[in-house]
Amino acid sequence: MEPEAGVGRHLDDRQRLAWLRLIRTENVGPSSFRALINRFGSAEAALAELPELARKGGARYIKISSQEDAEMEMEAVSRMGACFIALGEREYPPLLAAANYPPPLIAAKGNLELLRQPMVAMVGARNASLAGIKMAERLAREIGGQNYVIASGLARGIDAAAHHGSLETGTVGVLAGGLGKPYPPENRPLFQQISDTGVVLSEMPFGWAPRARDFPRRNRIVAGLSYGLLVVEAADRSGSLISARLANEMGRLVFAIPGSPLDPRAAGTNKLLKQGAILVTNADDVLEALSPIVGKPFTTDGIEEDTAELSDAPAPDDDERARVLEALGPTPVLVDEIIRHTGMHPARAHLIVLELDLAGRIERHSGGAVSLLTS
Repeated sequence: MEPEAGVGRHLDDRQRLAWLRLIRTENVGPSSFRALINRFGSAEAALAELPELARKGGARYIKISSQEDAEMEMEAVSRMGACFIALGEREYPPLLAAANYPPPLIAAKGNLELLRQPMVAMVGARNASLAGIKMAERLAREIGGQNYVIASGLARGIDAAAHHGSLETGTVGVLAGGLGKPYPPENRPLFQQISDTGVVLSEMPFGWAPRARDFPRRNRIVAGLSYGLLVVEAADRSGSLISARLANEMGRLVFAIPGSPLDPRAAGTNKLLKQGAILVTNADDVLEALSPIVGKPFTTDGIEEDTAELSDAPAPDDDERARVLEALGPTPVLVDEIIRHTGMHPARAHLIVLELDLAGRIERHSGGAVSLLTS
């Protein structure tokens, strides 16, 4: 990704601070971070170019994270006994690194060696039934006993049960907010237990209180960490089904426990089974399906990352920017479709999309699609 942080490399303090400033800058997400490093070679160089790029995209101003703010966040993380892990460093979870646009930096506390072990994600309803909670705890304990780490989202219900069941064998809790704002409040004791014996991690700023839009971001990390994702109970149109979709897009196995058609908390799991999820009634169903694939690399399900080489591409001109804007609308389209429609060189089209992204004029969607924001 970046010469200073290839696989097995270690960022020095100056580089890590620049990475943190870049990912904390307004309108910079994992996708634009990757493109900026591709274009400029380092985070420090990218930071210097951000104002001009945003201007070309149509913004008058972009709020760049200050060195002081980044240093304060690093100090807060350090005081907690946590650390920042950069993509490409040894401690970074290998399956998450192979996912589409993984977070460039994660803050983590606990036994970091667990992040390199095979993981199974478990998710489900917050208002889980007693039977669902018992099932989640039992499965987490039995799967964890077979040298798997259990990953979940530290939510109420099934998530909490999965963590409780795997505290002794290894569990990873992924937060929707920052490490300094564990949510929900009643799970703070569980958060502390996991940070003592397992790992808690987040891609969000240290003091960030989670918003509704942050939970799908957390879900993508839970799915990306794991070889397979098990949904224990889930209503239709729930966050757990978003996790299952993301896991499927990443090429992970999706498991589901069947339930009564009369229980709305089983509507989502039964729907997943109709769509081809692996039916689970005991831990062996999960273990047998995972056995042939553990240790093998994953490929995404028809989703290609942006591999355009941007470092040597000439800057696009205003006519090309107008053509890309004309091709965009509120309906998501793939950047490859824009390239085919305009006949533009791929790198120049990707640079224009990057400019628009930094200017806050587009929204990125799963699968590499983008849409024009209308307000």
